[in-house]
Amino acid sequence: MHFYQKEIQLEPRERGFHIITDEILKALPQFRDIRVGQLHVFIKHTSASLTINENADPSVREDFESHMNTVVPENEPYYIHTQEGPDDMPAHIKASLMGSSLTIPITSGRLNLGVWQGIYLCEHRNHGGGRSVVITAFGV
Repeated sequence: MHFYQKEIQLEPRERGFHIITDEILKALPQFRDIRVGQLHVFIKHTSASLTINENADPSVREDFESHMNTVVPENEPYYIHTQEGPDDMPAHIKASLMGSSLTIPITSGRLNLGVWQGIYLCEHRNHGGGRSVVITAFGV
């Protein structure tokens, strides 16, 4: 059984949905030693999240941002947690809705994603800064 783990710092990105698949793969190349296993990706933040979706058409990522802003709008009068700006509480809600981790099968040293799937960093803050991600690969 092989176990590999690394924590990486992603560069700051603007608010929105960003494909980070290649960054994840480059950060932990040892996953290629695994025939059958899993890659776990965890973001250490409460105002950004991770998901898997369309990796080809950038309009999908724009639509995600538009939809999330409609579902969880800013400046709602019932928000109490407002000291860090109007995007903060909505960012926490969006992060909880989207999720903080992903588990992806590894098959023959490759991520077993669909042809059109990629890993997204979902940045929910206007100025979120760099994001820490823990990547763990394990298997035989």
